[in-house]
Amino acid sequence: MNRFSLYWILQIIGWGSFASINIFFASLSSGSLTPAQIWAFITLSAFYLLSSHLLRYIVKTYEWFKLELPQLLLQVLLALLALSLVTTIAQIFINLGFGILNPKEDFRFLIISANLFLSFLFYALWFLCYFLFHFLDNYNNSLKYEAKINEIRLNHLKSQLNPHFIFNALNSVRALVDEDPVKAKSAITRISNILRFSLMMDKKQVIEFADELATVKDYLALESIRFEERLEVIYNIEEDAYSYKIPPMMLQTIVENAIKHGISNLVKGGLIEIKCREGIDDDLYIQVKNSGRLITPPTLKTKREGGHGLSNTLQRLKLIYGEKGTLRIFNSGTQFVITEIKIPKQRVNLE
Repeated sequence: MNRFSLYWILQIIGWGSFASINIFFASLSSGSLTPAQIWAFITLSAFYLLSSHLLRYIVKTYEWFKLELPQLLLQVLLALLALSLVTTIAQIFINLGFGILNPKEDFRFLIISANLFLSFLFYALWFLCYFLFHFLDNYNNSLKYEAKINEIRLNHLKSQLNPHFIFNALNSVRALVDEDPVKAKSAITRISNILRFSLMMDKKQVIEFADELATVKDYLALESIRFEERLEVIYNIEEDAYSYKIPPMMLQTIVENAIKHGISNLVKGGLIEIKCREGIDDDLYIQVKNSGRLITPPTLKTKREGGHGLSNTLQRLKLIYGEKGTLRIFNSGTQFVITEIKIPKQRVNLE
């Protein structure tokens, strides 16, 4: 069950219980209730449900939980007061609509004050429950992320920066030592950059796009030494892409996947093209295009044979961005495969 379904189930159960309790105690005090009185309680509960949902929409839209505590408390207090006043007025109209309004009683200052206080109390309890749910849910996601990022880091060090990768890189450099010392020094620097970036990767959930791209360029420069003329690399990066932050090693993992499952399997090698653009929805689209062809498209639910890349990438996207972050892989014509990641416009503040 997703969070949206759970939210509505709890809303209906909560405010439905509110209506039932009111009806029960009202029947005890008056002996019996008319159908009009019962429907008035049900209508009032429905109003509470819709108005509390409106409050939730405002909280999420304007990101209240990212505010400083004093500002959050002030805005919540004002919102609860406004909703209490509106609900008290709505209660009068509901009673009027069902023909159960008693002007002598319902318009007394004490009754109106009591209704205001009770409405404020109900909304305050609702907001407290919603805040606790939001806090616990975020805390749970943080725990899951910390566990997953540790697994990803270990898998990355095992699969990407493994002895085989280092062995190939050092062999490529060794061949250049006598032939082209300047190029050999540059290759050693790139190896050092990749190792430093990976081993010093901290607990940040997102990093600057430029930093990730720099590591990818170092990696592809090393692979160009190994593949020589068999590897062609094209970068098509829009300037807007540099304003985004992305999860560390995400683009790197996709590029390595393209090399391992695409270029390495072709006798003549092929092309790697990295394209990053901002879509009309203001989301960042990252595409890695490589020579090759998918025979059976991966399900993205299990690890691909010999690698951890796609499944871990998808799981990180879901943990950080929820349903807004997507990953898909598909054939482009008969000669290329495209892996596309969408990073949503919403900037996460999880560092």
